[in-house]
Amino acid sequence: MQLFMLLKEFFEDIKKQKLRAFLTTVAITWGTLAVILLMSFGAGLSFRMREGLLNAGDMIIRIYGGQTTKKFEGLPVGRRIRLMEEDAELLKNSIPLIDAVCPQMSRGVRLQYGENIASTHMEGIYPSFEFLRRMFPAAGGRFLHEKDLQERKRVVFLGGVIAKDLCGEEDPIGKTIKLDGIPFKIVGTMPKKMQTAMNNGPDDRRAIIPFTTFQSIYGYRYLGELMVRPAKAEDSEFIVREIRRVLGKKYKFDPTDERAIPMWDFIEQDRVTSKVFLGINIFLGVIGSMTLVIAGVGVANIMYVVAKERTHEIGIKRAVGAKKRHIIFQFIFESLLIAVIGGCLGLSSPTG
Repeated sequence: MQLFMLLKEFFEDIKKQKLRAFLTTVAITWGTLAVILLMSFGAGLSFRMREGLLNAGDMIIRIYGGQTTKKFEGLPVGRRIRLMEEDAELLKNSIPLIDAVCPQMSRGVRLQYGENIASTHMEGIYPSFEFLRRMFPAAGGRFLHEKDLQERKRVVFLGGVIAKDLCGEEDPIGKTIKLDGIPFKIVGTMPKKMQTAMNNGPDDRRAIIPFTTFQSIYGYRYLGELMVRPAKAEDSEFIVREIRRVLGKKYKFDPTDERAIPMWDFIEQDRVTSKVFLGINIFLGVIGSMTLVIAGVGVANIMYVVAKERTHEIGIKRAVGAKKRHIIFQFIFESLLIAVIGGCLGLSSPTG
């Protein structure tokens, strides 16, 4: 019964002050909507940027050959450190915390299909490359298999963009193209993906062949890079130190010499990115909340004016025995009701 009376008085007051009630509700609605929009924008941007980073390297550490900058056991500075295929097995056996290792060789290549010609960056890889670099095949095709590696097959996996440049609207799967004049069969293509980090161009324009095939054709001895994925992301810092220790022992360089084998740690980069976007989300949340606070101040001011206008009514209620807390509760109830209505409208809006 008391709730019914409170609602009745609220709606009677609204009828008297329609414009004021409308503007106050709109202020609360907009404040709520502003918080939702800003937080959604921050979360969406953070998600897309993180996905773009993972599409370039899914929680991996990329290792490159470099040049020494520190003396070690009487050896001079400036020595070239070049990684080799057997280093992959060495790291896998020496560091149990490593989940996968993938050696890789690369070079520029000229592709041709009929009259269509394109130049791109080509990599010779192991099958684990598919998951480490998120190069998943589109429907109807496949990535490179272990059998392709063992038999040194002349098969190629293409990024979707370069496949379209070569084959146009034709289905590229099963087509034979020429890589530097050598025929290769297309076994799969990669659908378009977003990348926020890359080297030698995006994966959409990349050609991938088996590591052994690459080696037999071009006779390369040294790797372009080694990719390592820890079993647990939190072990990445320890694994980085262990990689330098193991390779430093083999190639005779100081394990603290970071230039001897430069590394691109996607796990650490992901941590830094997450912290940056957490800060951005907090900032956006504060900005949105300030809009809501301003709307709340507007409600408080309006209820203050209402209380002033209803002084006579309050006096009568006190005279007939109404307690002070009941009168205060009535105004608080009306304020909260306006805030709830505005908040619900903001939450139920199409954007919210």
